[in-house]
Amino acid sequence: MSLILKIFITSLLITLLLTNSHAKKIFVDKKSDISTIKSAIALAKPFDEIIIGEGIYAEGNIIIEKPLRIIGKNYPTIDGEGHHEIFTVHSDNVFIAGIVFKNAGVDYLKENAAVRFENVKNGEVADCKFYGNFFGIYLAKSNRCKIKNNHIESYGEKEASSGNGIHMWNCREIDVANNRITGHRDGIYLEFVKQANITDNYSANNLRYGLHFMFSDSCHYYSNQFEYNSAGVAVMYSHYVEMTKNKFMNNWGPASYGLLLKDITDSKITLNQFIENTSGIYIEGCNRSEFQNNLFEKNGWAIKLMANSSDNVFTENNFLSNTFDVSTNSRQNFNTFASNYWNKYQGYDLDKNGIGDIPYRPVKLYSIMVEQNKPTMILLNSLFIELLNIAESVFPSLTPETLLDKTPLLMRVN
Repeated sequence: MSLILKIFITSLLITLLLTNSHAKKIFVDKKSDISTIKSAIALAKPFDEIIIGEGIYAEGNIIIEKPLRIIGKNYPTIDGEGHHEIFTVHSDNVFIAGIVFKNAGVDYLKENAAVRFENVKNGEVADCKFYGNFFGIYLAKSNRCKIKNNHIESYGEKEASSGNGIHMWNCREIDVANNRITGHRDGIYLEFVKQANITDNYSANNLRYGLHFMFSDSCHYYSNQFEYNSAGVAVMYSHYVEMTKNKFMNNWGPASYGLLLKDITDSKITLNQFIENTSGIYIEGCNRSEFQNNLFEKNGWAIKLMANSSDNVFTENNFLSNTFDVSTNSRQNFNTFASNYWNKYQGYDLDKNGIGDIPYRPVKLYSIMVEQNKPTMILLNSLFIELLNIAESVFPSLTPETLLDKTPLLMRVN
């Protein structure tokens, strides 16, 4: 770092410290002279702290154009009355905490939100509660913002009239941590976002996806839980994605997935749990990605792998009690399966090294029959289907001959 740059940064920090040293507190109370949030913001100087007393404030279209700390005492409620956006932030360094936001109105042109950050840096929303808003928290063209420890709940009945719980568009370096989101269209939505960290969130019972992101590169999703969402989780048109230690559970329906991956490249999906989904992972047009140490348990299909995916590697995953372990739509295979544990494997291990002596073919003839003719599902677990699968495993004719695990593990991977 150059000397000039160091001097500039030091002077900037000193300026901020001096500015903050003159910050004052402004109290909003229904019974005082300052009884509205708008009047408090108008009185405040940059970096002042506004403390909102308990009560219900029926205010909307509150514009924030200066750096402020806005803190609720005993969770005051700000009600948009079903018509307005509530907070619209156009300033850097705005911190909002301890407030209940209700009833930001439905507006298909403005996409009203309870809290919106527009073209700012260093914004934060923490420890707030959101009920019945069109959009909960909306970030547009904003960088280095934090959304943490919030409860975000809505009651939408149709996707068309519902917004997203946490919505990010064209943002960078966003931290979304320890939020609980239910009842929105998408729980968490990202589009054209770079370097986001989505950690320890719970997203459930949303009308479409628990998490939905597109064109968002170099993002990391760690230790989240997505369950009972209508269509599961969708990850599309992105590169360098890391999904680690997440849980995808109980996402059921004819078009539901634990995780849908479409046109994803150079990514890592590791240490996740896919439990009781229609499809654990649906993979289409994905390349050069690693799937390692994941658990697939009690899914309809553990993995649906389309033929336009290539150079993906599946290693040390556990496949337990899935109706179908792997399904595909082609006899060709351009991916690698190695050293996975398959509870349906019936081979032997004569040299006692923990690796099966004969390869395992995870794609069964019956899975191809079901894909081509859905009513054949009624034959599940019949003796006839079992005989067909055995014959196909010995002399492959319709299943991909090269899609096999040459080193199946005899013990589960920890």
